[in-house]
Amino acid sequence: MPSPPPVPPRETPLAAEHEAAGAVFTDFGGWRMPVRYSSHLNEHRAVREAAGLFDISHMGEIRVTGPGVGAFLDHALAGRISSVAVGRAKYSMILADDGGIIDDLVSYRIRDDEFLVVPNAANRDAVVDALAERADGFDVLVNDVGDDYALLALQGPAARRILAAADGVADLGVPLDELRGYAWSDASFAGSPLLIGRTGYTGEDGFELYVPVAHASALWRELLAAGAPHGLIPAGLAARDTLRLEAGMPLYGHELSRDISPAQAGLGRIIPADKTGFVGEAAKLPRPGARVLVGLTSEGRRAGREGYPVLRGESVVGAVTSGALSPTLGYPVAMAYVDPEAADADDLAIDVRGTRIAATVTPLPFYSRSAS
Repeated sequence: MPSPPPVPPRETPLAAEHEAAGAVFTDFGGWRMPVRYSSHLNEHRAVREAAGLFDISHMGEIRVTGPGVGAFLDHALAGRISSVAVGRAKYSMILADDGGIIDDLVSYRIRDDEFLVVPNAANRDAVVDALAERADGFDVLVNDVGDDYALLALQGPAARRILAAADGVADLGVPLDELRGYAWSDASFAGSPLLIGRTGYTGEDGFELYVPVAHASALWRELLAAGAPHGLIPAGLAARDTLRLEAGMPLYGHELSRDISPAQAGLGRIIPADKTGFVGEAAKLPRPGARVLVGLTSEGRRAGREGYPVLRGESVVGAVTSGALSPTLGYPVAMAYVDPEAADADDLAIDVRGTRIAATVTPLPFYSRSAS
């Protein structure tokens, strides 16, 4: 029997804008996404020094509503979501029964009886299905509204000035200079509702803008026009990856998976110590001998990449999950899972295509704007 034809990747509402800008594309999580426009290094440095504009419309949006929404999300997710105030957001995870990570996500409390849950692109269907299954017995509705929104991320030291200068962005419920991290404000663009979040993924200040699909291109163009005097340029997934790596932020499919528990990833804190009765409660139990995530730095220019072995003596004690020559720091950085007894060792190395490169265990993040 012949194999079914391959499914073409989906495109975001901004595909034409990316093509006009000369973007190079890649397939990411089933989506055709811009990986870079000109130079990955230029885009990375623009975000660190001025600002970059990302299309992250491949991310999912799930609206969860009903009088039981707080109790439901406490049951369905790892964090205590019911404690999130209206106008705030929380990073959390949705876990499998055995404590493995189905996805990491952000939940915005829109009203007392409404949350907007934002999963990663590749896990959108899995999260929708898991939430719908877990809703049994709760007075809630779970609706996948991801096709209704485009999502833009404006990141960098100049982000607030650029957004403030953008024509058509109005009616902010919270002034930009008062909008805290992991908070959101309602607003409008061209008379249409706009949600502005501040939950970034680059290690820099910035905003996420949820806009109806019909207004996505106009908002993209307006932000680029407002940001041109400030050094804003469009940025692709390559820059986003090295930015989040420098900031020590995990990426699903690399540092996070169904085979990893939050504690292994150094994120056990997302589960309150006194929380019980949620799906994935097994994550609170220790996994003796399970590898743990560490940061590694090296000298020179040769960086460890995903899958490269981590060595101690002649033994393989781990593997790199993400690695690159840091554009900001100028030396190689990597995240890796290693055996627990190697997590604070001073004699590790990375096998970089047959060459042994000494590696130093380094606390995450590698880069922090507050310390830069």
